[in-house]
Amino acid sequence: MRVIAGKARRLLLETPAGLSTRPTSDKIKETLFNILQPSLSGACFLDLFAGSGGIGIEALSRGARYACFVDHSRDALRCIKNNLNHTKLADDATVYGMDWRSALLRMETEKRKFDVVFIDPPYDSTLAEDALRALAGSGLLNEDALIVVETSLKKEASDLTGLGFKIDRVKQYKTNRHWFLSRE
Repeated sequence: MRVIAGKARRLLLETPAGLSTRPTSDKIKETLFNILQPSLSGACFLDLFAGSGGIGIEALSRGARYACFVDHSRDALRCIKNNLNHTKLADDATVYGMDWRSALLRMETEKRKFDVVFIDPPYDSTLAEDALRALAGSGLLNEDALIVVETSLKKEASDLTGLGFKIDRVKQYKTNRHWFLSRE
């Protein structure tokens, strides 16, 4: 896995060992960031369920001003910190080593606001829906915030609607989907 474009272009990233994370392939990451690019310049980015941190690091490399990374796994946290140091992007990032709910509460207390949020929880869970509900009821999103949720192909649109957001776009790949949402 590597950074595809921007100031950290071509740098390799480490990933946690085992099957607990699903690093996004370079092809899917490139497609995702071609869609996100107009929203990245100067943006505050949240990488929720960050895994290796590859998505948030790609956002920083491509012009996001700041990124927050959330994961509770020790292996993931080690990878995120190593990858931020390796790419020399650590000064533009904060890493929250805790469960996602606690992290959102802390960020709200810190008065953080995000322009782009990437949510990539374990596929066979309701964590995407839970996170969307929590974000909808928080003060963490700027008015025109863009939320991207990565899910398996099994996830239905009805699972993600009625949570305070509308689906603006869906990008389907062979193994998963990206749902692009905005406030209702």
